[in-house]
Amino acid sequence: QVQLVESGGGLVQAGGSLRLSCAASGRTFSSYYLGWFRQAPGKEREFVAAISWSGGSTYYADSVKGRFTISRDNAKNLVSLQMNSLKPEDTAVYYCAADTGPWAVVTGTSNYWGQGTQVTVSS
Repeated sequence: QVQLVESGGGLVQAGGSLRLSCAASGRTFSSYYLGWFRQAPGKEREFVAAISWSGGSTYYADSVKGRFTISRDNAKNLVSLQMNSLKPEDTAVYYCAADTGPWAVVTGTSNYWGQGTQVTVSS
């Protein structure tokens, strides 16, 4: 099992940057595929990015590709999302997700989720 806690959200002007972090507790962090999702007001939760067990492979939604970077540090039990060139459309609650394989993570059916952190981008 793994427990996830997001942090780093806040209010930023369009074009600015934020770095989100997801701290995990558990003895087998490196065994989990990790992802970031977001949910804007009135919308369904959507996939943002995912990263493989050792960080060798990353995947991004088209809407954030080239602007966001996902990374992980298994020694620190940490997965991060660097968000650059933020747009008002990026405003959402961002969630960290984990599961033992990629399918559950990229489809939003992960067994483990964080509580979310609010990101607000003003125009």
